[in-house]
Amino acid sequence: MPADAEDRLPQHLLDAIAPRGMTRTFPANAILINEGDTTDSLYILLSGRVKIYASSDDGRELVLAEHGPGEYFGELSIDGEKRSASIKAMETCSCRVVQGSELRQFLADHPDFAMHLTRKLIRMVRRLTEQVRSLALQDVYGRMVRVLTELSEPVGEERLLRHKLTQQDIADRVGSSREMVNRVMKELTAGGYVGQREGRLVILKKLPAAW
Repeated sequence: MPADAEDRLPQHLLDAIAPRGMTRTFPANAILINEGDTTDSLYILLSGRVKIYASSDDGRELVLAEHGPGEYFGELSIDGEKRSASIKAMETCSCRVVQGSELRQFLADHPDFAMHLTRKLIRMVRRLTEQVRSLALQDVYGRMVRVLTELSEPVGEERLLRHKLTQQDIADRVGSSREMVNRVMKELTAGGYVGQREGRLVILKKLPAAW
């Protein structure tokens, strides 16, 4: 689920687009973009982390992606349509905000940015295709294995999650309830497959293919 490192804006493009925007700081849990908004700004994340999510009328969320420093979001607004997802700050964030008119002019003046954006959108479609496939064809346990693997990195024979996640955070990423995630986590903990280290989940050994 974390975006590819190639999604980060190269420094020469960041330097070129920076004068066209203004820097804004957002506190943790602030909503930067609301699904359905008609705004058209591009946000370049200078520091902090954000999550992109879709929500239902009853308040349930499905996390679609996360972004970190050097990445950008809000580019889908260039077609003039309403925002298709919401963006929330996961921690204090600093962003360079570029208005839509400036973005469109920058695209015209910098074909290398247009190519970077095109490649980013291709990767995004591929990630979302995989996410839809997982939601449709895997059970909750299978989706949890996929997400935990994507959000962790190897440390010797183990895998350590990059950031602290609550069971609700995991549920929001796999399209399930916190209660179901809690039940699976209890069984994995009892089996010696997962544990906690400095507040972060650690995968102690290879997770079973099925549960």
